[in-house]
Amino acid sequence: MKIRELSEKTGLSVHTIRFYEKEGLLDSRHIRREENNYRNYTEKAIERLNLVKKFQGVGCSLTEVKEILQDRDSNTRTNQQVIEWIRQKIIEIERKKDEMEQMLGTLNMMLEYRITMMNDPEKANS
Repeated sequence: MKIRELSEKTGLSVHTIRFYEKEGLLDSRHIRREENNYRNYTEKAIERLNLVKKFQGVGCSLTEVKEILQDRDSNTRTNQQVIEWIRQKIIEIERKKDEMEQMLGTLNMMLEYRITMMNDPEKANS
């Protein structure tokens, strides 16, 4: 399939797919070159890109995604190492969640204050 079709099937832009290819996330299992040097993407490219999206969706950086895919391809990490990585990722996400909750709390207080200023300026100043 051509890159436009791959883009439609994965929901990624053509630019993003080319970027991922340059970054080494797609390789010869995912891309074949035709005689005219056009790229022809395999069904495995869809699976690979969906996996990239999945890992990015749980907060993985591009560097982490590369490491995960390299490990998946070469099977170099033990199950225990993968479990530890997952635990660390959970801790990181929990920390970010706490930070977001603090920001939401501050924004809600600011909003309440501004609404009160509009409706009852004396109460807002007290």
